[in-house]
This record gives sequence, C-alpha cells and structure tokens, in this order.
Amino acid sequence: MSSGRTTFCHGKKISLVKFLSNENFPLSSSLFLRQNGHDVVMIGLDFKGITDQEVIALANLQKRTILTFDADYGELIFKHNRKPEEGVIFLRLLVFLPDEPGRIVHKIVSSASFDTKRALTVIDTDAIRQRRY
Repeated sequence: MSSGRTTFCHGKKISLVKFLSNENFPLSSSLFLRQNGHDVVMIGLDFKGITDQEVIALANLQKRTILTFDADYGELIFKHNRKPEEGVIFLRLLVFLPDEPGRIVHKIVSSASFDTKRALTVIDTDAIRQRRY
C-alpha cells in the first residue's frame, strides 16, 4: 500500500493513502477522498499550472500517489524514465459523476491487497490493470 496511515472502517483495517490529484481530477472526487481520511494535495488549487514533470517531482518529494486522467504519464514513466515512487492511478472513464472517480479510488485502495508503489494503475469501466516499473 502507498504511504499513509492505517485506520478501521466498519471493523475492517484499511490504509489511508497520500494522494496528489492532478488538475484534471475532479475537485468533488478529491474532496470525497479527504472526507474519507485520505491526505490529498490538489494541483489545481495548490500548484496550478505546473508541468507533469513537476507533478512527478512533487509526488516523489511528498511521497504521494498521483491521481490523473492524463494518459501522458504512461509515456513519461516508460519512455522518459520519470518514475513516481508511490505510483500513478490513471482513470480512463468517459462518463462519470463528479465524485465517482474518488469513490472508485477509495474503494480500490481500501483493499488490503492493493499496492500502488512503482506501478501505473489504469482504471477503466471494465477493468483495473497495473504495470510495474
């Protein structure tokens, strides 16, 4: 599991994750994650306009998992060797309610067996795939 603290939800032990939500990640979803105990820094509010490379550097500095709808992260990781230590969660959803990406991410990372470290995790409507680096 990514860096964070452990808590209990409905008697189940879950790890709360430190996230860095990219500018294209919905504000409602970032707020949902915060309301559910995750530590979320929002690029759109706190670091508006920084480059993807700067997002990766910040994620590494603060030990955060990046949340994004930006497909460029796969190329940055595998072609340009920019590797966020805590991983990237790339959502490939076409139609969704504003807080739905946050709900999906919370459900997935709450699984005791889910680990984002050094992985590009791709979430679409039909599947979740991970490619380690």
